Amino acid sequence: MSDSIANIRTEYSLKGLHENELDSNPLKQFHKWFEEALQSGLYEPNAMYLSTEADSRPTGRIVLLKGLDENGFVFFTNYLSKKGREIESNPQVALTFFWKELERQVRIEGRIERTSASESDIYFASRPRGSQIGAWVSAQSEVIEGGDFLKNRQQELETQFAEKPVPRPLHWGGYRVIPDYIEFWQGRPSRLHDRLAYTKDESGDWKIERLSP
Repeated sequence: MSDSIANIRTEYSLKGLHENELDSNPLKQFHKWFEEALQSGLYEPNAMYLSTEADSRPTGRIVLLKGLDENGFVFFTNYLSKKGREIESNPQVALTFFWKELERQVRIEGRIERTSASESDIYFASRPRGSQIGAWVSAQSEVIEGGDFLKNRQQELETQFAEKPVPRPLHWGGYRVIPDYIEFWQGRPSRLHDRLAYTKDESGDWKIERLSP
């Protein structure tokens, strides 16, 4: 089996990435790539790998991008979950997008903070009712006795909130990742990939550098 894994390889050759093609603002450049991912019909192009760290032990999981503005990348989750606790302990995180059909990857590093309560309220109100109730049902990352626990809790809450709006739990809301480093990776033949990195300096300006693959 180890031999078959070692022999898995793909030659990347769709496109190149050149400095003169990039926007001077990496968030605008990301928006351009994200729109191309959307137009390509990729499955959940907003899926991103969130890396957190606490007590010198890194962890990661997939979350979904739900907002992008001039300040950063927004997603929503349970503040009391394992990732929420790790964010409170260390607000430096990383995000990774991988769009294999486009042979592209984007890595993002920066500081994370909670969105405003009003932002969280607006997004929560837009969610399907089942997802709203699910935010109350799940004590995310906590040990439970079995699947019936969630089913029974869901039925209790559906009864509790019958015929009225479901309010946002105070333990559930948004985070915004405010980047100071964004790297755009385009696959190239012979593993000589294009890597162009934006780094924010102390004055808030972005510097673009090409990295060796």
